[in-house]
Amino acid sequence: MADRQSLEDALRRIWGYDHFRYPQGEVIDCLLAGRDCLVVLPTGGGKSICFQLPALLGEGLTLVVSPLVALMEDQVQSLRRQNLPAACLHSQLSRPEKKQVLRQLGQQTLKLLYLSPETLLSEPVWNLLRQPQIKLQGLMLDEAHCLVQWGDSFRPAYRRLGALRQGLGRDKGQIPLAAFTATADRQQQDLIIAGLNLRSPECFQVSPHRPQLQLKVKTVLSEYCRRQQLRRFLLKHLQETGLVYVRTRTMAINLAQWLQERGFDSEAYHGGLGAHQRRQLEQKWLTGKISSVVCTNAFGLGIDKPDTRWVLHYQAPLMLMDYLQEVGRAGRDLQPAECLTLISEPTGWLDSGDRQLRQYFLAQASQCLQRAEALSKQIPFQGNLRELKPHFPDLEIALAWLHRRGRLEWLDPFNYHIAPGDNQTNPLGELKSQYHLMTQYLTSSRCRWQTILAAFGDNSLGARQPCGTCDNCLAKRQ
Repeated sequence: MADRQSLEDALRRIWGYDHFRYPQGEVIDCLLAGRDCLVVLPTGGGKSICFQLPALLGEGLTLVVSPLVALMEDQVQSLRRQNLPAACLHSQLSRPEKKQVLRQLGQQTLKLLYLSPETLLSEPVWNLLRQPQIKLQGLMLDEAHCLVQWGDSFRPAYRRLGALRQGLGRDKGQIPLAAFTATADRQQQDLIIAGLNLRSPECFQVSPHRPQLQLKVKTVLSEYCRRQQLRRFLLKHLQETGLVYVRTRTMAINLAQWLQERGFDSEAYHGGLGAHQRRQLEQKWLTGKISSVVCTNAFGLGIDKPDTRWVLHYQAPLMLMDYLQEVGRAGRDLQPAECLTLISEPTGWLDSGDRQLRQYFLAQASQCLQRAEALSKQIPFQGNLRELKPHFPDLEIALAWLHRRGRLEWLDPFNYHIAPGDNQTNPLGELKSQYHLMTQYLTSSRCRWQTILAAFGDNSLGARQPCGTCDNCLAKRQ
C-alpha cells in the first residue's frame, strides 16, 4: 500500500493540493487496504478525491455509481481535462458513444467508470463486468443517501446494490465497497450500511455545520400569503441567484408560471422534463441567464454554483436529510446565504397544505407497502427478477419494499429469496419518525443549527453553541 508521502505527491501532481483534509487520507488508506467504509462529508468537503485518487493509483477498474447524468458528466469532464482514463455510461449517450465506452471497458483502458444503478445492472454491462478478464478494484456509491431517499420508490435498483459482490463472483467479491454522502443521521447511516451489506465498515463523519447559511422559518396563514411572501423575498433578492424548492411536479409548473406572469425570470425544473430540457435549464441558471429555478429535489445534485445567495423552500421537505441537502446548494463560496422555509400555521385550519402534503406521501408509501405484501403472496418465495418482471409490472418496487422491511434477501442482483418470520422493520414508522423530526425542527424556538446538528449526532463545539445567525437566535438577541 502507498505511504502517505506518495499519496500527497499524487494529490499535488493531479489536483494541485499540498495536503489532505480530514478524512481524505484516512478514507484513501482504508480503500487501498481493501476495507469497506461509509463517508459522511458536507458539500465541498472533497468526497470525490477520496475514491478518485486510489482508483488512479491502483490496478483495475473502479465503478462509481451516481444518481444523475449531470453529476457523472461533471466529474468525468474534470478528469478528462487532465488526460485521466475516466468515462461515464448512461442512457443519453449516442449508440456510437456507448459502444466506445463498452469497448474501453472490455479492453481495460479505464480507471474510473461512472454509471447509474440501472445501467450497472443492465444486461450488457453486467455480463461484461462479470467476465474473468475484467479486473475490478472497487465499487463506490456517490450520493448514497439516494438509497434511503429513492430506493423504495422510483429507483428500486438501489436496493439490489448490496448483492453486487455475490453476483460478481468469487474473485471480484472481495473488492471494497464505499458509500459517500453529505447528509445521513445515525438511523440513515444504519440503513445505508444494511442496504449495501457493508462489511464491518469504517465510518468517517465530519460536521455538516455550514455557518454561512442563515436559516429562517416563516409561518403563513394561507396559500395567498405564501405566494406574497415568495414575491417579497424575490424582490429583496432581485440581483442574486437562488432556488425555490417545492415537493411536486405540478406545484413547480404552476408556481413558475405564476412568477413569470409577475415579471420574474423563473422556470420550472422537475423529473418530467426531457434530458435535453434539463441540461438547457441547468446551463441557463449556471450562466446567469435566469436568476431562479422553481424545482423539485430532482435539481441540485452535481450542479455547483458557488455564488448561490439564497434558497427558499416554498414547501418544506419531509425529512431533515433532504432539507440539509437542499439548503446546501447555497453559500458554497463561503459567503452568507439566506435560507427561508415557509410553513403552514400550526393548527392547519387556515392553511392545511403542509399537513396534506405529509398525508399524501405517507398514503403513497402505505399503498406501495400494501402492494408489495399482496404481491409477495402471488410470486414464488425464490425467483429471478428478469424472468418474473414481464408478468408483474410492479415487481421491482414491490421487492424493494420487501427488502426494506427485512422480508427479502437478494442472493445476487437478480435472484431473491422471501423469508417468512416476524423479524421485520416498520418502514411507515420510520417515515413518520423522520417527518416528526422535521416538524420539530420547523416549529422549535431552539437555535436551528443546534437542532440539526443534534439530530445528526454532532457533538462538536459548533453543535453546543448557538449559531447567532438563524431567526431563533436573532429573535432571542433582540
